[in-house]
Amino acid sequence: MHEKNPLSPHLQIYEWQISSLLSIAHRTVGVVNTIAITFICLWTILLLFGESNYSVVKNFFQSFFGKFIIICLSWSFSFHALNEIRHLMWDLGYGFDPKTSKITGVITVIGSLVLTILIFLFGRGLT
Repeated sequence: MHEKNPLSPHLQIYEWQISSLLSIAHRTVGVVNTIAITFICLWTILLLFGESNYSVVKNFFQSFFGKFIIICLSWSFSFHALNEIRHLMWDLGYGFDPKTSKITGVITVIGSLVLTILIFLFGRGLT
């Protein structure tokens, strides 16, 4: 009987690596950032229609959930920017060996968290 060959790499034997996870996260965050920038532009356009429309959204972002969204978007933009720098280095031909790729991936994740904390502290006026 004719046997089917498994897909390569087969999902049951494939080991996830930080580069593959960051690649998936980079694409997902790119979509989230595009949607967020669209809403930020629409929110800015609300200024043309008067302060009452603008203040509704402003009040939302002053709530706990609104602040949580702002912090998440700060991380999203930070992560995407740092991962873009990592991809730029790859485009220049640097950092392809597995050890360097893993190190730069960890730096990207930790750096995005640090940048998010710094943005939060800057926004609170603590820096």
